[in-house]
Amino acid sequence: MANLAFHIPGLLLVIFRIGGLMVFAPVLSSRAVPVKVRILLAFVIGFAVYPVLLTLGAVPTVAGGFTLFSLLPAVSIEIFVGVAIGLLATLPLTAMRIGGQLAGQQMGLGFATFYDPNVEDDADLVGQLYFFIALTIFLAMSGLDIMLESLLNTFSNVPLGALAMSESILALMLGLLLSAFELALRVAAPVLAILFLQSIALGYVSRTVPQLNILSLGFPLRLLLGFLVMFAGLTVIESVGFEALGEFFVVLRSWVAGMVSA
Repeated sequence: MANLAFHIPGLLLVIFRIGGLMVFAPVLSSRAVPVKVRILLAFVIGFAVYPVLLTLGAVPTVAGGFTLFSLLPAVSIEIFVGVAIGLLATLPLTAMRIGGQLAGQQMGLGFATFYDPNVEDDADLVGQLYFFIALTIFLAMSGLDIMLESLLNTFSNVPLGALAMSESILALMLGLLLSAFELALRVAAPVLAILFLQSIALGYVSRTVPQLNILSLGFPLRLLLGFLVMFAGLTVIESVGFEALGEFFVVLRSWVAGMVSA
């Protein structure tokens, strides 16, 4: 019984690290996956991983065992590690969604929104389309496997309850955020560019033909041009998505490899 009590704190830390991933990880954090299923999945993976960690010596040994005051900071660290990996994996998908929202708003679809329970906010049609394209690419590239693999690798680099962030890792995370903004602009750029040219052309037409009702012509034209460019560039968006997600996976592995124990 005493031997079992010795393993409970370490097992709980493993489960909390995996549970942190479930909070923001793509697919797993969806409202379509019930909370009870996510908790059960965290327990199942935790029970499967813990014996392996024992053989690797990744379970911390604290003099005198874990106390309540030493366990709470360790739990916070474990949740942070899992949440961080989930957020990094979600970042490119969110960037694609934002790029779609930018394009949709410029097309005049900003009012055509609906409530998305996954993000607990309003979402537009183009943003959702780009998000599902990114999600399909994520699954096609075995994103879930890479994400779980990265999480399991953290147990080798970061023993339970110990974490230190170097400046290089923080700079890597900042670079990842900048890459997400760049990705959003890249997927929205074709639509934004053609609509910018359309605005210039309509401005010229309104000066040369003042009798023409620009408002009645401009909105349907923006919608038509936006959809034409968007669907014509889906293959380009797909290739950009594959390239960006591949880079994000490399950075995710680098970030995990750069984690060090405190």
